Amino acid sequence: MKSLLLEKVAELVTLTKKEEQILLDSFEYKKYPARTILLKEGEICNDNRFVISGILRNYSIDYNLAEHTMSFASSGWWMGDMYSFLSQKPGDSFIETIEETELLTQTRQVQLRIFDEIPKMERFYRILIERSLVSNQQRLRDNLTLSAEERYLKFQERYADIVYRVAQKDIASYLGITPQFFSALKRRMLKGE
Repeated sequence: MKSLLLEKVAELVTLTKKEEQILLDSFEYKKYPARTILLKEGEICNDNRFVISGILRNYSIDYNLAEHTMSFASSGWWMGDMYSFLSQKPGDSFIETIEETELLTQTRQVQLRIFDEIPKMERFYRILIERSLVSNQQRLRDNLTLSAEERYLKFQERYADIVYRVAQKDIASYLGITPQFFSALKRRMLKGE
């Protein structure tokens, strides 16, 4: 379970056995049933979450009460409301489990302590944040320039491990289209039109 975390860290930085143990000890294991709200709009995101198993969804709700999915996270991915987590101010998004989910969580205070104890981890998180920034910029560009079908094909590529495990309405929300349009789009794609 915690070995997955160490595998992901090792992709970017090399830790000693002692540093690995310090890092592992800094996380708390948590297990949640499906459809558990882990963070609500207006709350402070106190934990950065590393997914061991299951799926998380990050979304916001607009003034018409429509949900807008910003991201998903499955095994080996991270999720948090980064604005709230880094600033320790109330955020504007929700995080929920899509299916039964196992997580490793780390508070901001513990993360900052780990930066002092294991300086390489500051580099690790910097790279994660840089990759997240690039991914978000790419998604914004895609939403402005690609058709719904092209966005769906990119979604299938990016989230290949979860595309059939999440609700169609959540995928439509991520793509910025209605569930009805998404159903019609999928039918057209299946027919090869």
